[in-house]
Amino acid sequence: MIDNPMPDLKYHIFFCTNDRADGSACCERFGASELREYAKKKLKEMGSDIPDKVLINRAGCLGQCEAGPVMVIYPEQTWYTYVDKEDIDEIFESHMKNGKIVERLLVENQS
Repeated sequence: MIDNPMPDLKYHIFFCTNDRADGSACCERFGASELREYAKKKLKEMGSDIPDKVLINRAGCLGQCEAGPVMVIYPEQTWYTYVDKEDIDEIFESHMKNGKIVERLLVENQS
């Protein structure tokens, strides 16, 4: 029996930070780790604007290399692509804070 159960999360976000040694397309080549760190800071800054528990983790390859850098938000299994801090801001404001999906950043074909 586990003494410490998993935290009661509203959202669990996984950022692909895979880096391919062969130079082929991968999320890390688009600054995924840097933008993941930005997202963690943004979450702290928003504080009570997002009162529910949110956990941000890195992931290996999520199989969406052609979509550019990707993140997936559970439990809805919402897949986003992003290119800069403004996209992260929009996802946090719209999805996390207001519960509205950012249609323009959705990944079309998820694995």
